Amino acid sequence: MATPGFKSKKGEILRACFDFVFGFENKKGDTLDSWIAFLDSFSFSPQEFYAAIEKELKTRKIPGMDITREEFAEGGLLSDNRIYLRLFRERLAIYTCASPFGSGGYFFSCRTVYVPALVRLWHIVAALIFFGTVGVILINLLGFTFAGIAMVALLFALAGVLRNAATSAFADMDALLLRIPLVSTIYEDWFRAETYWREDTRIVYLQRIPALIKELAEEITAAKGVKLVQQYQCAPIFGELYKPVPSRQEPPAASTSSARLAS
Repeated sequence: MATPGFKSKKGEILRACFDFVFGFENKKGDTLDSWIAFLDSFSFSPQEFYAAIEKELKTRKIPGMDITREEFAEGGLLSDNRIYLRLFRERLAIYTCASPFGSGGYFFSCRTVYVPALVRLWHIVAALIFFGTVGVILINLLGFTFAGIAMVALLFALAGVLRNAATSAFADMDALLLRIPLVSTIYEDWFRAETYWREDTRIVYLQRIPALIKELAEEITAAKGVKLVQQYQCAPIFGELYKPVPSRQEPPAASTSSARLAS
C-alpha cells in the first residue's frame, strides 16, 4: 500500500513533467506580499477603481511596466470570472481587485507575485525548428561547409546581442526582449545580468505600487465617508530585509545644551 507522502511526491513529479512539456505560459508564481480590506455597507464600481489606478500610473511613467485587466475564475471551469487589474514589470506581477462580496459587503485586495523565468520544452523545440529552418536555407544557398560556419557565427552573434542587451544601459532594448514570448524566457534565464540599478528599482516597485493602490482605495472610501481599515496582511518572504526604516529623530537642542553644561 502506497503511503500518502509517496503519492504526493509522485504527483508533484508528474505535474512538473506535464508543466515542462505543455506549459505554454508560466502561470505559477510565489506570492511575496498581500493585503486585503473588507467593508460593510459599501458599493463602488471596480472598473472606476481600476481606471483611477491606470490614470495615476500613466502620469508617473514607470519604465517597463505593462497594465492589463485579466479575468480569473472564482472556482472551476464553469464558475463565474472576476476581473483583476494586473501590473507587470520584469517578473513581478501586482494583482489588485475591488469587488462586492455578499449582501452589502465589499473588499479591496492587492498581492505581489513573482513569476520565475523557466525554459519550457516548447521553447527548446521552437528554437530547434528556427535554427533548423535557417540551416536548410543556408545549405541550399552556401553549401554544407559554409552553412555550418554561418550557423556557428549566427549563434555567437545572437549570444553577443543578448549579452550586450543584458549589460547595457539602454532600457528600450532590454524591455523589447522581455516582451518577446520565446526570447524573453531564454534571455532572462541565461543572459540577463543582475545589477544594483535593477535591484533598487525592483524594491521601489514592490514598495511604492501596492502603497499607491492602498492610498487610492483610502481616497475612494473616504469620499463616501467610510474609513478603509486593512484587516489581513501577508508578510513578505524577505522578512525584515525590505522593511521600511523609520526616520531617525534628533534630540531637542535645549536638552542637548543642558547635557553639555552638566558635564
